[in-house]
Amino acid sequence: MRPNEAGEASSATEVRLEEWKRWASECIDESSECLGELSREIWSHPELAFEEHQAHAALTSFFAALSVSSSSSAAWSVQRSYKLETAFRADWKWDGAPCSPAETNQATPPSPPPLRLGFLCEYDALPAIGHACGHNLIAEVGAAAALGLKGALESLRQNPAGLPRQAPAVKVTVLGTPAEEDGGGKIDLIKAGAFDNLDVVFMAHPSQEDAAFLPDIAEHDVTVKYYGKTSHAAAYPWEGLNALDAAVLAYNNLSLLRQQMKPTWRVHGIIKNGGVKPNIIPSYTELEFYLRAPSLRELSTLKEKAENCFKAAALATGCEVEIHNNETDFYNVLPNKTLQKTYKENGKKLGIDFISDDSLNDLTGSTDFGNVSYMIPGIHSYFYIGSDALNHTEQYTTAAGSEEAQFYALRAAKALAMTALDVIFKPDLLEKVREDFRLTKLKEEGHLNVPGNAKGSDNALGKMKWQTTSKQPFQSSKSDMKERGKTIMTDQALQ
Repeated sequence: MRPNEAGEASSATEVRLEEWKRWASECIDESSECLGELSREIWSHPELAFEEHQAHAALTSFFAALSVSSSSSAAWSVQRSYKLETAFRADWKWDGAPCSPAETNQATPPSPPPLRLGFLCEYDALPAIGHACGHNLIAEVGAAAALGLKGALESLRQNPAGLPRQAPAVKVTVLGTPAEEDGGGKIDLIKAGAFDNLDVVFMAHPSQEDAAFLPDIAEHDVTVKYYGKTSHAAAYPWEGLNALDAAVLAYNNLSLLRQQMKPTWRVHGIIKNGGVKPNIIPSYTELEFYLRAPSLRELSTLKEKAENCFKAAALATGCEVEIHNNETDFYNVLPNKTLQKTYKENGKKLGIDFISDDSLNDLTGSTDFGNVSYMIPGIHSYFYIGSDALNHTEQYTTAAGSEEAQFYALRAAKALAMTALDVIFKPDLLEKVREDFRLTKLKEEGHLNVPGNAKGSDNALGKMKWQTTSKQPFQSSKSDMKERGKTIMTDQALQ
């Protein structure tokens, strides 16, 4: 092909790509009623982490019903209880550009593996306030974006004009990922191999604004248990060791630490058990804290400071302490500027008004998608749902179940499907996405003090695990007060 012919072919593909994106949007609009019913069903039956049985049934039945109404070549392959009891997987494959009649009679080399694109659904709720983070909408958006992409690719089977000869085969995967709010279901799925071989992943989260990226930060959960000694609080309090005093001291220690904390660090927690009766000196208390920082390295520093606060409280009160560190930390979400730029370009065509880049310095929450972003290039965008209510409030629960939210959720799904089409039909874009991922991950790993990470190897993060305490309480002795509050630490490697 001569240079001018190549340019003309590229221009024709660009024109057709916009048409294919319109097909994806139209497919989502045609399915809007059943998608809205799916979202409302999940919203009406809020379920906690790893208990999302009705949501799991609704989503798997949704894709199974689509398969029944389609031809065998267009059917979704649905796997219920995929790796986890309330996780699922639905797959569909497009074979890529058809062969010309001349090519059909020629021996062709083996086809390369398909481009594997994943759309993620979340569907767990919060205790007491239901879907106050709008995970019913996340599930709907993931399903809708996958349907839109599938619809556009199916249309190309009937009308392949303008299709690049080297268009790859595509496997579209919808992954149902439970327990984002508590437990990190995606982390379990990573360990089980559910994300292996995926090339790019897509998801969108409800918010108060539209953004292609917000800085979700790293999070570590810790449970602290203090053991004291009961005694009558009025008759002979000196015989007791007050575990509640230790808990209060630990809480106040962390409050005082905030003066020396970076503005981007967050520490917040509760006292889960504070005793049983005022006239009994508490012999047991329990606290739960979340520690957050913009990067894994800063999180490690914050964790050490927090542990010193916990140990100091044990030392001051004479109590024994156990510090139980959660082994499923949420990583900070790695940005992918190429995907973000492409998503914004598509979103603007749909009328999305994105927040300014100046707002990207504002902290948000944490998500187990961060762990995924260290494995695979991906985008975790945010979308407005027609309400200024804040996430994790009763008002947001109402907004997430409203009819108004449907327009915004499906608009976000269209932007994701359109972005996926760009990834498929713009090979240079896919390479840029992969290069962004590689460089961003190397930069992040280069900030970590991880053995074997001198060259920023791709496996460095896989070798790191937070230090965790033993579950045995510390030996307490009145004759050896210096030993109070010390922890027994173990250092293991992530498998």
